[in-house]
Amino acid sequence: MKFTILTIFPKLLDSYFNEGMLKRAQTKKIIEIKTVNLRDFSDDKRQTVDDTPYGGGAGMILKLEPLYKALKKLTNNFKKTTKKNKRLIILLSASGQTFTQQTARDLSSVKEIIFICGRYEGVDARIAKFIDAEISVGDYVLTGGELGAGIIIDSVARLLPGVLGNSQSSVDESHSQIGILEYPQYTKPEIFKAGAKKYPVPKILLSGDHQKIAKWREENRK
Repeated sequence: MKFTILTIFPKLLDSYFNEGMLKRAQTKKIIEIKTVNLRDFSDDKRQTVDDTPYGGGAGMILKLEPLYKALKKLTNNFKKTTKKNKRLIILLSASGQTFTQQTARDLSSVKEIIFICGRYEGVDARIAKFIDAEISVGDYVLTGGELGAGIIIDSVARLLPGVLGNSQSSVDESHSQIGILEYPQYTKPEIFKAGAKKYPVPKILLSGDHQKIAKWREENRK
């Protein structure tokens, strides 16, 4: 699966993408992550990609022209995709559909995602004519869409076959069912001491009775 991030800060997420699970997924060629500098598609020497908003107001707006040129190149002149090789162009936007685990599952069947990362006061609204969806990662405001793109890439990538060490990890976890969170987990030591206080692991988990353990876990989901 290919992820392309269109941004004015192409190195912003490098350290995150080059560690842990996402690095292994790239090494195994399960995913490809590419960043594209929007400034490369500006039409002046200063590489301008923003301008003041019509009608007045604070801040700057990302211009449509460089975005259009970039998308045109990345999509081979907006070539249509098939169901098998589906591509989506997603704008990270505060007014977009809220990202959920179900969204991640839906996106995991796509072949390629191109993320447009807004900055400043937003993106020229006419970009809506050239995208497939707007997604928000939550009801709060960020300085740009890059972190949102990183969140989506992480969440989607871990659902792809071969990315996680144990495929069951993405099945029996928080949000694997809508509104259901994972049960409490414990590891060694059996009894943790903090000063005079002791914090033991629930005895049922030490019983070896898998049926009772399964029942306890089901009853203790949040």
